[in-house]
Amino acid sequence: MTVRSKSSGSRELKVRVKTGKGRKLSSKLWLERQLNDPYVARAKREGMRSRAAYKLIEIDDKARFLKKGQRVVDLGAAPGGWAQVAAKRVHSPALGKVIGIDLLDIEPLPGVDLRVFDFLDPGAPALLKKMLGGPADVVLSDMAANATGHRRTDHIKIVALVEAATEFAREVLAPGGTFLAKVIQGGTEGTLLTLLKKDFATVKHVKPLASRADSAELYLLAMGFRGGNASE
Repeated sequence: MTVRSKSSGSRELKVRVKTGKGRKLSSKLWLERQLNDPYVARAKREGMRSRAAYKLIEIDDKARFLKKGQRVVDLGAAPGGWAQVAAKRVHSPALGKVIGIDLLDIEPLPGVDLRVFDFLDPGAPALLKKMLGGPADVVLSDMAANATGHRRTDHIKIVALVEAATEFAREVLAPGGTFLAKVIQGGTEGTLLTLLKKDFATVKHVKPLASRADSAELYLLAMGFRGGNASE
């Protein structure tokens, strides 16, 4: 790779990756973006598991839904950035409790109970409430379905995953609870927002600064759960 100045009068350097033999252009562009991403650098500097941690930090700094003593479930938690933030903000395990679940193994995180299993399993909601010692106060989902490369197919898969996470949240949240989930712009995010408004007092789209400007991702923040499925 080479390092070049953005401009002759600028002291800021930008990393340029050469297109080597066997390296695809898409891989080159991804690597350049990672190497020049200030949030990636900040995550490394501050010991955060991923740049995604700063998305949750920014959203919660404004909405303030993560509080001391809460029970939190992080769906699709790998590599652990969101669970890491949640544990600090709810003071887990001293006061609160955070459970991160994923199909992949995750390196241990202080204050987080990490489990490998599928939240789509019919028995998952009951198991999570048992593990938490009661219903959840917050359900987080920064999940994205594995990409196929076909835009329409990928969008359908993402929508289905978000809808499944929404149903899971309805099953495990305590009254007054919060649900935060990633969605992709494409016409269906408005429909999901309308459906969530039936179960939550306030629902809105948010796009934190840490979310790349060229990304189609948005976050749905639903607060004040009205349901009562998640009884003790």
